[in-house]
Amino acid sequence: MPLPPAPTKRAALLSPDAHDAPARSSHGRSGRRSSDRRTEQSGSNGPQPLELFDRHAEEAGGAIEPAPLPPKAKTPARPAPEPAIQVETRARVQAPIPAPQATPRPKRSKSNGPAKLFVLDTNVLLHDPMCLFRFEEHDIFLPMIVLEELDGHKKGTTEVARNGRQTSRTLDALAGAQGADIGKGLKLDTTGHRAAGGKLFFQTAPLDYTLPTSLPQGKADNQILGVVQALRDLYAHDAPGRPKQEVVLVSKDINMRVKARALGLAADDYQNDKTLEDGDLLYAGSLALPADFWTRQSKTVESWQSGSSTFYRISGPIVPNLYINQFVYFEAPGEPSMYARVTEIRDKTAVLKTLKDYGSVKNAVWGVNTRNREQNFAMNLLMDPDVDFVTLTGTAGTGKTLMALASGLTQVLDDRRYTEIIMTRATVSVGEDIGFLPGTEEEKMGPWMGALDDNLEFLAKGDGGGAGEWGRAATNELIRSRIKIKSMNFMRGRTFLNKYVIIDEAQNLTPKQMKTLVTRAGPGTKIICMGNLAQIDTPYLTEGSSGLTFAVDKFKGWPHSGHITLARGERSRLADFASEVL
Repeated sequence: MPLPPAPTKRAALLSPDAHDAPARSSHGRSGRRSSDRRTEQSGSNGPQPLELFDRHAEEAGGAIEPAPLPPKAKTPARPAPEPAIQVETRARVQAPIPAPQATPRPKRSKSNGPAKLFVLDTNVLLHDPMCLFRFEEHDIFLPMIVLEELDGHKKGTTEVARNGRQTSRTLDALAGAQGADIGKGLKLDTTGHRAAGGKLFFQTAPLDYTLPTSLPQGKADNQILGVVQALRDLYAHDAPGRPKQEVVLVSKDINMRVKARALGLAADDYQNDKTLEDGDLLYAGSLALPADFWTRQSKTVESWQSGSSTFYRISGPIVPNLYINQFVYFEAPGEPSMYARVTEIRDKTAVLKTLKDYGSVKNAVWGVNTRNREQNFAMNLLMDPDVDFVTLTGTAGTGKTLMALASGLTQVLDDRRYTEIIMTRATVSVGEDIGFLPGTEEEKMGPWMGALDDNLEFLAKGDGGGAGEWGRAATNELIRSRIKIKSMNFMRGRTFLNKYVIIDEAQNLTPKQMKTLVTRAGPGTKIICMGNLAQIDTPYLTEGSSGLTFAVDKFKGWPHSGHITLARGERSRLADFASEVL
């Protein structure tokens, strides 16, 4: 059917309220108004366009008035095609609108009750100097003894001393802001942190409290508990200029929280530093497709070939759960298996690309073949030049270091993609420290790099072939010349150009240390972070607050990064059994 002469011009002249008129009158001529409109909305034919128009009109602020509009709809021969054109055009305009609806706007509207008053322990300020701005609309109270303890920790070059000095500078900036009044509370958003909507109160007057005689009065922790008890009694009832508030102690000290609860005081841990509450919630990097996946996708899937890879475009409810560079696999008895990686997500469709099989002998990387599904996923990430950041987690013996070294040597010596391998690790000992180590930087790092020596010995043995002793020695010398061992202590300010950087034992890094290392990457550099979250040796670091967990969670979905959790150990049957039972 030919289009009307100028429907676009006429639709542009209509107000948003009038867009519905033809659609509602095109199905009938005379007396069908509100009754037919109800049946059309309840029917299955084309309700979506009308709902889109109604929503648009309401958002525009105009009221929909069906009564005066029918006379406009009596133009012959135009009403039938016009709604189709308008529906199609308006649907395109409305397509991006669901995004604003999906993002719930202010965080503060989600609070169900009045703002609380949080009393911070000193260890919270020393742990995170930005913690003052993490409590949203709630108020913060600092006892005087906390400021005294903060002053005692400001000297030195440790992380705790740096955090103490940063906290002091933050408090000084808040107190020195224009219009600041310590007596009425300092507004936390005056220094540009708009997410903080509460106030900061200092202890400006002595508070009356009585603690059990079993708690020594001279100890700082007990004085903080006394302040919390006094504030709880003070804010238990409404008073002029002082509304009723719940008082909660926030401390990283477990014993402090136990004592507070024993005294009937509310206490909580500082949770903002934890990326995840439970390590089992960590992004795994792979997803198993359901058994009926191909049955559901049989009508909508598209496939095409490009080089040695096959691409599939899929749709359905599984797409919102996918991330870029996430691996998916289909395994079912009696059916061919499929292993692929998500390369593109657009609207409600995703594109899957089949993987290269590094388990085959012809695809061996520096003489190493992958032995299980997750190792093949990891090797595809390690050998992809478009992936700049790779994180590998897994238990002991899953092949993290070996695969990273094998792919690094191949890309440095064979492909000439990178100039050299730089290897570093967190120097956190398992037991007692053995003291100072002699020699240069590399010699000092030598004892920490036993894993590197073990894996290089294996790789050199597998690559030597029948070269004999001289050939193996030359190979070892060549490999050693392209691997540099660096200490993390001297990374600040450096830039790595076209380097292959391996960060081993990354589970012992804090989020701040992880940020320092990853931001050293220059053009053409690839960084691999490896670690076992079950073997954290750094004090006060947990699975939820580890820098490796932080990096995995923040980088998931970025097109140039990938993560995989290695599940099966391949070191030996003894190591596998020990990982399970010990």
